Amino acid sequence: MSTKRRKRRKRVLPGYGLTLGITVAMLSMFILIPLASVLVYSFGMSWAEFWELITRPNVVQAFATSIGCAFVAALVNCIFGLLLAWVLVRYEFPGKRLMDGMIELPFALPTAVAGITLSRMYSDQGVLGRFLENFGIQASYTRVGLTIALVFVGIPFVVRALQPVLTKLPDTFEEASTMLGAGRFYTFRRVLLPELMPALLTGFGLALARGIGEYGSVIYISGNSEKEGTQVVSYLIMQKLNSGSVDYEGAAAIALVLLLLSFLLLLFVNLVQIAAGKRTQQ
Repeated sequence: MSTKRRKRRKRVLPGYGLTLGITVAMLSMFILIPLASVLVYSFGMSWAEFWELITRPNVVQAFATSIGCAFVAALVNCIFGLLLAWVLVRYEFPGKRLMDGMIELPFALPTAVAGITLSRMYSDQGVLGRFLENFGIQASYTRVGLTIALVFVGIPFVVRALQPVLTKLPDTFEEASTMLGAGRFYTFRRVLLPELMPALLTGFGLALARGIGEYGSVIYISGNSEKEGTQVVSYLIMQKLNSGSVDYEGAAAIALVLLLLSFLLLLFVNLVQIAAGKRTQQ
């Protein structure tokens, strides 16, 4: 019995103490300490100064723009991400692997490159920009273009969250519903959507969190106009760090609010995943 226990306890990686120590050291060095520095710089301000800063009209407007456009983009990503994931999982067609690989492109492509490309394409000199102008829609340097950029960077989160669930979801669910006389919309709404909803909410939360703090892909296409309401929060932070008198405390205070929003969104994602796990175990 003792020999069997020793064999069972043998691990490929080093022992628990060493592995845990390395993990905590790396976590502290690259995540916890940088995040703690945001708190340290923010605490250099009094509560009254902090509240006065984050309630300034331009800061409130920037938060409204970032959150509003990111929310709309996340909703759009849920719709088109579901369609894209469905096609990639349920159908076979030439170029499927290429299309599946291109889903990762927003992750691999530098966000500044994406921003420059999108701002050019959707400007009045670009192909897509001229097309939209026929319908009276100006994309570049407006919230429309800002939302388009956030759709671009956020759609992989939704697709990758849905694909494993769709892969495991058997076709028999749809077949049984059809044999019982249910229509396509009813089958989707009452049979498929409840199974997909946890993954859809996870993708929505991740896309929203990414969109609120996005910088590179939106800095060019948004126009950064306070008058037009296209300034984003990340741009305000960079303004405070690039101004003549560098304002670390002000930048850290705004970043702290972004950090809290991201934490709440990730908490939401984790709660959804826990609820989904309990549901599958029942």
